Amino acid sequence: MAEPTFFEALRWASIFLEQRQQEDAGRFLLLERQNWTSTQLLLRYREPMPAAIWHQFQADVQRFAKNEPAQYIVGHAPFYGHEFKVTTATLIPRSETEELVEWALNELPATPLKILDLGTGSGAIAVSLKLARPQWQVWASDISAAALTVAADNAHDLGAAINFRQSDVFTNLAVEKFDAIISNPPYIAPSERDVMDASVLAHEPATALFAAEAGLAIYRRILTGLPQHLTTNGQFFGEFGYHQRPALAKMVAELLPANRVKFRRDLAGHERMLQIKL
Repeated sequence: MAEPTFFEALRWASIFLEQRQQEDAGRFLLLERQNWTSTQLLLRYREPMPAAIWHQFQADVQRFAKNEPAQYIVGHAPFYGHEFKVTTATLIPRSETEELVEWALNELPATPLKILDLGTGSGAIAVSLKLARPQWQVWASDISAAALTVAADNAHDLGAAINFRQSDVFTNLAVEKFDAIISNPPYIAPSERDVMDASVLAHEPATALFAAEAGLAIYRRILTGLPQHLTTNGQFFGEFGYHQRPALAKMVAELLPANRVKFRRDLAGHERMLQIKL
């Protein structure tokens, strides 16, 4: 097909991906690659697609057909109203984590606070919090130096002043205390590999996905360290797997019996978040 219209190119992508039993990501790939809104694309529907854009679009669609996530193909992903650079060193930010950020912003006071995003990855949580609450002092930690490089790039590009620290959970944060800690830690059990999306397994970093102890080994380390790293009346917000609530509630009761815990459902109705108040 020589220089199709934008409409024809999207139609080609839809058929091409359907034949390979893949979801239709053509529209997302085109919008994100060109940095257009849906309206901007609609106004160009009947225009011939320039050759350079057509060649790039075909290459992007073919990469997606081979199970490469669309966000890695275009190099960025939307999160909480901002665009974040993503690489295979970081997880792709998900909408469920936006709900965690929203919950924390609604629960925490707008006064100056010291906040930690534990396991920051792309920096999506930390940067979003800082942009929403400029008066907060926001820290971000991760075990991965490569992820921290991506997070630092995002903080710079979006104008967010973040304190970064390479750390395996609290290992290199020994003397630091925070008013709130927010985390989307690894929580998938290795036994769940067989039911996971092939594109996730092939491209997203395993260290940010999987944890021993049925997915709760990192949570055990976090919960154990909260009394030492939260200030008086400090709060913790965390994301977990949709089926882990009973085991996680038992772990919280075991490790932090005198503290208040609340679980919250995501928009899909699954219990996916918790809040702990010391």
